[in-house]
Amino acid sequence: MSQPASEARTERRSTHSVGNRFARGVWGLVQGTLFRFSPRPFHRWRNWLLRLFGAKLHPTARVYPRARIWAPWNLQMAEYATIGEDVDVYCPRKLRIGANSVVSQYSYLCGATHDFEKPNRPLVPLPITIGTDVWLAADVFVAPGVTIGDGAVVGARSSVFKDLEPWKVYMGSPARPVRDRVMATEAQDT
Repeated sequence: MSQPASEARTERRSTHSVGNRFARGVWGLVQGTLFRFSPRPFHRWRNWLLRLFGAKLHPTARVYPRARIWAPWNLQMAEYATIGEDVDVYCPRKLRIGANSVVSQYSYLCGATHDFEKPNRPLVPLPITIGTDVWLAADVFVAPGVTIGDGAVVGARSSVFKDLEPWKVYMGSPARPVRDRVMATEAQDT
């Protein structure tokens, strides 16, 4: 039998340490000023700021100024990995983006959920892994704990709630495979 909402209430404490909250506060100030208002071509500057807060970025990684990174110390990006404008990267656990992968504008990488069966709904952070040569088109949602296989393409406005196999094209909510991704050779391009 369910309890009335007034009886089920319990004290909610942060699952994050004081140090974590302090670091996120300082990062929030830096991100909202020095990072956000940097000119678009200043990738090295933004990478330096992210590294200053513990991100592991290849020098060719690209994070655009209007992207929002929750905890840069949990972000890892390989060579030529890109996070576009207005992407939300909620990463209370490790979030890895492989080489040559692109997370397009307005996407949301959601690295945590809540255990709604417990009265205080504690945070359940889970890692996200995006393989190499992946393209997440505009406004894609990626759920906590998901691994997206190498070469996968996820169509615009799709939602990814479970692991995706490599080298397939996915669309919809939830994202479903629509075909294999076959790379064209240079002879086919001409």
